Amino acid sequence: MSEPLLKVENLEVYYGVIKALKGISFHVNKGEIVSLIGANGAGKTTTLHTVTGLIRPKHGSVIYDGHELTKVAPHKIVSLGLSHVPEGRRIFQDLSVYDNLRLGAYTQKDKKKIEADMEKVFEQFPRLKERRRQMAGTLSGGEQQMLAMGRALLSDPEMIVMDEPSMGLSPLLVSEIFEIIKSFRDAGKTVLLVEQNAKKAMTVSDRVYVLETGTITTEGNAADLINDERIKKAYLGE
Repeated sequence: MSEPLLKVENLEVYYGVIKALKGISFHVNKGEIVSLIGANGAGKTTTLHTVTGLIRPKHGSVIYDGHELTKVAPHKIVSLGLSHVPEGRRIFQDLSVYDNLRLGAYTQKDKKKIEADMEKVFEQFPRLKERRRQMAGTLSGGEQQMLAMGRALLSDPEMIVMDEPSMGLSPLLVSEIFEIIKSFRDAGKTVLLVEQNAKKAMTVSDRVYVLETGTITTEGNAADLINDERIKKAYLGE
């Protein structure tokens, strides 16, 4: 079997004296959607920030496509093919939709490819095409989430890390966002997903890891865990 695209081993992260991640290990294979689920404060966002270079771990390794990332700058990590859709979207409110998308392509040098990728994003997100001259801050929450996803795609990533993509969205839009996440996998992308809506996350995922106070307590195939009584009770509200 080939090596995982992302391999995290014995990751320890501290905030001051507080140990936020207590030696977690997990992997993501090429072409998978893998979800991290858990309560608020479990360490999910910290994990993603450590993977994408925004936080430096005290111990452990993050190996992506053969590269050790724990000392690599975040912008260099993007150029290696790993893109981050952050919690809260983090779009540039005072720039147009088009300019936000162009910023996603800052690691790319081939202008023709950038324009071709832009057209692909507009095909996937027709609303962004309609609003490409509009200031990003005037978009609805759902449109801003699509913009954050489109911006990530313009770095031409092999893997996309997503943090709470459904946060604050209506149920209809949540379903639409998860269909888009599935389409990423269909297009050959790999996805690592953190999502408060555990049920939705598990329905699109291949595998799931459960984080509890900085420790992975459960892992397995999403299809199995979605029927696990303990998981149902703790995370699915059943």
